[in-house]
Amino acid sequence: MAQVAGTTDSYDLIGVAEDIEDAIYNISPEETPFFSMAKRRKATNTFHQWQTDTLATTTANRQIEGDDASFLTAAPTTLLGNYTQISRKTLVVSRTADKVRKYGRAKELARLTTKYGKELKRDMEHALVRNQASSAGGGGTARSSAGLESMIAGNRIIGGGGTGGTTPGFSAGVWAAPTDGTATTTLTEANIIAGIEASWDDGGNPSVFMCNFAQKKKFATFGGATKFAGTYVPNGDKAQGMVVGGVDFYVSDAGSHKVMLNRHMRTSVVFGLDPEYISVAVLDGVQMSDLAKTGDAEKKLLLAEYCLVLENPDAHFKVQDLPV
Repeated sequence: MAQVAGTTDSYDLIGVAEDIEDAIYNISPEETPFFSMAKRRKATNTFHQWQTDTLATTTANRQIEGDDASFLTAAPTTLLGNYTQISRKTLVVSRTADKVRKYGRAKELARLTTKYGKELKRDMEHALVRNQASSAGGGGTARSSAGLESMIAGNRIIGGGGTGGTTPGFSAGVWAAPTDGTATTTLTEANIIAGIEASWDDGGNPSVFMCNFAQKKKFATFGGATKFAGTYVPNGDKAQGMVVGGVDFYVSDAGSHKVMLNRHMRTSVVFGLDPEYISVAVLDGVQMSDLAKTGDAEKKLLLAEYCLVLENPDAHFKVQDLPV
């Protein structure tokens, strides 16, 4: 039917109240699994150092009765180090922006402080797990902490068929960034077993596998993975069946390994990590400071200074050069 002539409808009105929900929805991921897993250590300088050592190779060790003792020169420890990195977020909010009535929050400064704090932690996670080299920096260059990909140089498994990838490791006081090779085949169970064995031989226990979604899907394709489907009968009552299409734990001859997702990792790598030998050394924890007021606005600085510490890099392994 047609509208009656002269009808005043909503299109004619002036001053209609806005209909805005008094909430703000944000689904951006906040989790930082590697940073959360790592222990905390105190850094007291911009170059944080630690030592590693190894036991001598076992021998039969048979000695002649009454023989005079002989001596070997003891092997020295190995000194490793990493530079602390400064990560920050800045914000400035006018006095008026904080005073006017808003939907979903009372104070704009409080909203942005919380938001930027979460963003700062994600940036730190990104730096810790990627292929970043370490650097002392300078007057015009920022210092950088080596990332996990750069620091796992010994137990390095090349994805099946891949060639050319390198990880130089620690030399002359810095960790060089790895170079990517070709990626020709997907992640295989043989890759994972080789990594576990290499870490185990060195004395490590890589109880956590960490990767992004693209590589975690590959674990479900391994020969031992199981899928359940159909109906089942809990407590005598029929219920809808369940399909398990993912793998959260992998059991090897060395023990049980948890498979964890990390959104911030590169798609071409899988880590096998021993949490006992992972730390973040903190020179300054996440903090917020007031900056000098120069006008009709509030200025804030969120800052942290930190570096990655692998107490013994050979406790871990990585599989690199994997296609998605």
